[in-house]
Amino acid sequence: MKDKVVLITGGAAGIGKATASAFLAEGATVWIWDLNRDAVAASVSEWSASGYTVHADLVDVSDYNDVESAIARIIKTSGQLDVLVNNAGITMDRSLLKMDPATWQKVIDVNLTGVFNCSRVAAEAMAARGTGVILNASSVVGLYGNFGQTNYVATKAGVIGMTKTMARELGRKGIRVNAVAPGFIATEMVQKMPQEVIDGMVSKTPAGRMGTPEDIANAYVFLASDKAAFITGTVISVDGGITI
Repeated sequence: MKDKVVLITGGAAGIGKATASAFLAEGATVWIWDLNRDAVAASVSEWSASGYTVHADLVDVSDYNDVESAIARIIKTSGQLDVLVNNAGITMDRSLLKMDPATWQKVIDVNLTGVFNCSRVAAEAMAARGTGVILNASSVVGLYGNFGQTNYVATKAGVIGMTKTMARELGRKGIRVNAVAPGFIATEMVQKMPQEVIDGMVSKTPAGRMGTPEDIANAYVFLASDKAAFITGTVISVDGGITI
């Protein structure tokens, strides 16, 4: 990934942070966006201590104007944008009968509209150079549904449809678009769940363990690389076989 400029939204923690680290290890110039100022500061400091320079910006992906201005800063500073990883996302779980419109809309705004905003602006910059890769975070629940996550599942299923459509539209402009659908991943949020719930999910996973953020990061790095040059419009499940 040397000489490549990579943007990871929601890049200060969890899968986003692991993805940033993976691209840094491959020699890329990395930008992260996040709204958690403390997490950004801590992660940038950690990378700096390891000898890496990371560009960070506080950006609300649900705000088109904010996204447009922030990508302009990337182009001005780094000269180009080669890879966009649409990782930013939130959960606000409720069963359907308990979900209010505001809870529905907030998740849609970040997880779905955010992907549109970032992809729309990034694709324009990539198309001008005739090359680029857009990678979208879906989820296995976007393929199979999940109790209490009507809003989240709707966004992750929507991302799959967007991925396929964008791949069709942007392929002739030299841009590949793919999605990754993580399974049960050992992020800080998941590790706070009751142990019996964790044990139950692991028991259903043929690989016999939870995935790690690095498992997902490795998939993103592969899909962004020239080794995946003929892969576009697909959804890769990284789930240890839980959906078999």
